[in-house]
Amino acid sequence: MSHTESVLPVHQAVPAPLPANHLVDTLLPVRPALVDRGSAARIRPGMIDDLLAGTDAVAAILSRRQGLVRGSNLVLVNARELLDRLQEAGSAPELVVYLGSALPAADIPAGTELLLFVLPAPPEPGTAGIPADASWAGFREVAGGLTATSTALFVEASAIANWHSAHTHCPRCGTPTDVEAGGWVRRCPADNSEHYPRTDPAIIVTVVGPDGRLLLGGGGPVDARNYSTLAGFVEPGESLEEAVVREIHEEVGVRVTGCQYLGSQSWPFPASLMLGFTAVTEDAQATPDGVEVTRARWFSREELQEAVLSGEITISSRLSIARSLIEHWYGGRIQDLAGA
Repeated sequence: MSHTESVLPVHQAVPAPLPANHLVDTLLPVRPALVDRGSAARIRPGMIDDLLAGTDAVAAILSRRQGLVRGSNLVLVNARELLDRLQEAGSAPELVVYLGSALPAADIPAGTELLLFVLPAPPEPGTAGIPADASWAGFREVAGGLTATSTALFVEASAIANWHSAHTHCPRCGTPTDVEAGGWVRRCPADNSEHYPRTDPAIIVTVVGPDGRLLLGGGGPVDARNYSTLAGFVEPGESLEEAVVREIHEEVGVRVTGCQYLGSQSWPFPASLMLGFTAVTEDAQATPDGVEVTRARWFSREELQEAVLSGEITISSRLSIARSLIEHWYGGRIQDLAGA
C-alpha cells in the first residue's frame, strides 16, 4: 500500500471528537488483583523457611534481570524441590522473597503460595532443577505474549529484585543490611533502622490542544518514527498535577490549563510507577526542548490512524499505559500496521 492511498478501512468509523476543553470522566479500566501480597503474613519470622519446608509453595526464578519463561508463562517450579536441586549444583539463591498467594482471578489455583528465587547466575535449562524446555528472557522481550498472571508476577518480582540489588547497605551508616519480612524490609544491624522498597512516581500525559488534536513526542534522532505520550518524574514536594504542568512546559513549551488522572501502571525497570493523566491546553504550537524531546507533533484522530497504518510513525505497544492513554483519547482501538 502506498502512502498516498487511503489507509482507513471503509468500515471503520473514526470516533467523533469531543470538545477540546472536555476532560473525559471515564477512567482507564481497573484490572483485578491477581496476587495477595500477604503484608500481614510475611512479617512473621521464619515464614519463608516454613514455606520451603512444605511441599506446596512454588517459585518464580530471576537471574541478572531475566526471568525463566516457557511459552506465554513465567515458569513456576516446586520451591522445595528446586531449592534442593540448586543447592546440590552449587547455585543456591542469593535471595528468596515472598511474592504472595494467588487470588481467584489468577490462572493458577487460588491460594498457591508464591516465592521468588533470585540466582547469582542463570543455570542452563536442563540443569540444577531448571526445566529443559524453559528459557531465560527479559520482560521487554516477552511481555507482549505473557498471560496476565505471568505479567503481574514478572513485574512484582522484577521490582523487588531491582530494589534489593541497589539497596544492600544502610544509607545512614553504610553497614550491610539484613533481609526481613519475607524480603520486603532491610534492617540495619548497627542502628536498627528499617528500609523499605522505593517506587519513583512519574506522570505520563496525553495533551489535547484547542482543536481537539493530540500532542505526541519522542526522543533520540529527529527523524525517528516512534511517537508516544509525554512523561516525567515527580519531584520532591510536588503534587502530581504540578508535575504535569511543569514537565509538559519544560519538554515542549506548552502550558497546561487543566488535567485529570486516569489510571496507573507499574513499570519497575528499574522502579517507576507511571501515573496517567489527560490534559488540555490553549496552545497550538509545541517546541521540543531538544534534550528529552527532540520532536513533537499534533495529530487529529484521522491523521494518527493514517500515520500508523501507513508506517509513517509507530506508537507505543499495547502493553504500555501510553497506548491505553492514546486510545482513551482516540475513543477506541487504533489499528496497527500489519506485521509491525
